[in-house]
Amino acid sequence: MSISEKIGCVPQTLFEWVKKAEVDSGKRAGVPTEVADKVKALEREVRELRQANEILRKASACFAQAELDRPFRR
Repeated sequence: MSISEKIGCVPQTLFEWVKKAEVDSGKRAGVPTEVADKVKALEREVRELRQANEILRKASACFAQAELDRPFRR
């Protein structure tokens, strides 16, 4: 009986876990889990900030147009 069968997974899954553990410990080249997670979080933050900037840009244009459409007062 193989190790993967003993722990209830397919051999490929066990192999992937071993590879990830080797990368995380520096024994194998690759991007460690901690770095990959940080990159993913930063990419999410950039996406959210870009969306917020777009909303602010549109709101600013709307307010600027409303200011131009307002009747002139002395």
